[in-house]
Amino acid sequence: MRFGIIGSGSWATSLAKILTDNNNAINWWIRNERTLIHLQTRHHNPDYTSSVQFNSDLLSLNNNISRIINDSDCVVMAVPSAYAISTLHDLPKNSFQNKKIISAIKGILPEKNVLLNDFLKSEFNVELENYFTVMGPCHAEEVAAEKLSYLTFSGIDEMMARKIADHFTTPYINTITNDDVFGVQYAAILKNIYALGAGIAHGLEYGDNFLSVFIANCADEMAGFLRRVGIKHIEVGVHENEDPISHKKNANYAASVYLGDLLVTCYSLYSRNRTFGNMIGKGYSVKAAQLELNMVAEGYNASKCIYLINKEVNAEMPIAETVYKILWENVKARQGLEQIERLLV
Repeated sequence: MRFGIIGSGSWATSLAKILTDNNNAINWWIRNERTLIHLQTRHHNPDYTSSVQFNSDLLSLNNNISRIINDSDCVVMAVPSAYAISTLHDLPKNSFQNKKIISAIKGILPEKNVLLNDFLKSEFNVELENYFTVMGPCHAEEVAAEKLSYLTFSGIDEMMARKIADHFTTPYINTITNDDVFGVQYAAILKNIYALGAGIAHGLEYGDNFLSVFIANCADEMAGFLRRVGIKHIEVGVHENEDPISHKKNANYAASVYLGDLLVTCYSLYSRNRTFGNMIGKGYSVKAAQLELNMVAEGYNASKCIYLINKEVNAEMPIAETVYKILWENVKARQGLEQIERLLV
């Protein structure tokens, strides 16, 4: 199984490290010529997780995305959601025929307000059985340092999901599989929005006691949204059956890919969404925070996307809605958090 990676940011670089640490040769699409040459000559990414050194014998680097896809059996999409459509825009419609797609994108494609699988189906006729996701909780910086982390692979073909996951299992990466393709994507989107809120609260000098109640309420709000869009296994402590392959309990929102990813994204200093929110709480404008961060905070676009989607879903989402209004409708951060204060239980 030959893997191709689309993207060269911190998450893409970390996934490349995991695969090559398992002695998998990879095809890697690098848009930036300078980055490509640096990887070829110096064997590390100069811009992201630069401590990771690669075995060049396992890397086939190219800035021609069609060639990377053609030469790969499994294509890992690891670009920010805001760039996914432009990245794939010029590809022929049959580019992903007989390919497995693994989404490492933790966001909604903002131009069309859809998940990646919906875009791939409409534009490239990719069927859901050939679509998989890889989610956290996992920060690229800790992968680079080989700190024990967990990755969750989801696909309706769970046997193939397990086969794919085995290529990513290392002494520092434990892998989990399930068939919850839609739930894990929505949970990953929502946790970034809530991490922005946690960062805003931190920037306004709210303490850990408040944050614990805030995050617990975010988990509850997330579960309500997931239930409204038809996701099952979202009640704490309720597991209907064990997984037939791994013999583990079925996932719910208390599992690592839901609650664990929410917690680490809200609390970790590595979290770019928390960092972005922290700057907003300290008084930065959205534009100034974007320039200062110099990386994509997925929760920013996601907050608007979920706000629009929820007009149809009609879930109770006052926390996510308040984050949206702070970022997009010029509600003052202090005013927004004071509104949230009155909602927490």
